[in-house]
Amino acid sequence: MKELILLIISASIVNNVVLSQFLGLCPFLGVSKKVDTALGMGGAVIFVITIASFVTALIYKFILAPLDLSYLQTIVFILIIAALVQFVEMFLKKSVPALYESLGVFLPLITTNCAVLGVALNAVQYDYSILQTVIYGFGTAVGFAISITVLAGLREKMEYNDVSPSWQGMPLVLVTAGLMSIAFFGFSGII
Repeated sequence: MKELILLIISASIVNNVVLSQFLGLCPFLGVSKKVDTALGMGGAVIFVITIASFVTALIYKFILAPLDLSYLQTIVFILIIAALVQFVEMFLKKSVPALYESLGVFLPLITTNCAVLGVALNAVQYDYSILQTVIYGFGTAVGFAISITVLAGLREKMEYNDVSPSWQGMPLVLVTAGLMSIAFFGFSGII
């Protein structure tokens, strides 16, 4: 149990997928304008990464590895992720149309979000069990949700600041994301 808790903390804070591994930057920068939208994207990513971690671990452990087809892992993982994102998109369109509209083009981009694929490939590389893979995926997704929500909160506050025209918009967001990354590197000695 202690090992699994350390794995969640490590995946979400110490080795944050966005701020220390630099995966998933497109939705991180694109959907972080409002906290509500960032929370919705974080929730969708948590669902997709957790389920994708479980399904990809099952397929890898019971199909690809025993049949010596591990060279197909990237293609198979992409297909699984694409199917899961389509499920999430249909669910949000029917259940929460406002969130579906606010996420816009970034919801289908979860399919090509390298953070989702990176979790599945890292779990194979680290030789995690199925439970460890699911916990690692969940922790990574929570880390993504934390970082995108914090950036969204900072961006909402920065709207009211008097900023030089050359720093308005994306330059200030990139500097803020860089400072957040430096702050998260401070956790690197914990685990």
